[in-house]
Amino acid sequence: MTLHYHGCPITPTAVMLTLAGKLFCVSHARPDQVELVHQIGQGVMLDNGAFTKHTKNRDTDWPAYYEWCDRWLDYPTTWAVIPDVIDAGSQEQDALIREWPHGQRGAPVWHTGEPISRLLRLCDEWPKVCVGSTDEHWQVLSTAWRVRMDEAFNELAKRHRRMPWLHMLRGMQLATETYPFASLDSTDVARNHNRPQNTARGMADRWDAAQCPARWTHLEPHPELFGGVA
Repeated sequence: MTLHYHGCPITPTAVMLTLAGKLFCVSHARPDQVELVHQIGQGVMLDNGAFTKHTKNRDTDWPAYYEWCDRWLDYPTTWAVIPDVIDAGSQEQDALIREWPHGQRGAPVWHTGEPISRLLRLCDEWPKVCVGSTDEHWQVLSTAWRVRMDEAFNELAKRHRRMPWLHMLRGMQLATETYPFASLDSTDVARNHNRPQNTARGMADRWDAAQCPARWTHLEPHPELFGGVA
């Protein structure tokens, strides 16, 4: 079944408490509720904050991230995203993986602008791999993104009888699509629960009830998809 990690902070705290028993994602860039989610959550994903730091031009302090993760990885159902640099080359990404001190309690990131061969290698070496949307595939579910992910899943299906564990970063909307992701995250609940028609619990329950398929059906490239990018 697909696991859904709800991004934090979710405020006010009284609203957050209505989500007891859910799965949560806490970013190193916004660690406000990391202790609380370990008190009320079923499982926790620690995000390295690369997306926030990239969009806000913040410097990264990876030793501080390693130290922050160390305490929370004592919880068996907590795992962490290994440091990555958006728009960097594969060699720099692999160097960060080699520096990661917490073994397979972390998951490396494959960016859609990188070679698919790197994704295949990461899936051979790690029990869980994250997918990050970059370059012309930045917008999840755009035409360019779909073409790239079709290519990636076609190649994965050739290599694996059953799909490896892929986690889609910023990808909760994929719970209703055809891609066999094992887990997803987004800040949808945090950003939108205060709209008049919404409650945090209701939103989270709806997402958690939506499941990605278990298998991938090979897709041939569609010529019409290459006429432009949505």
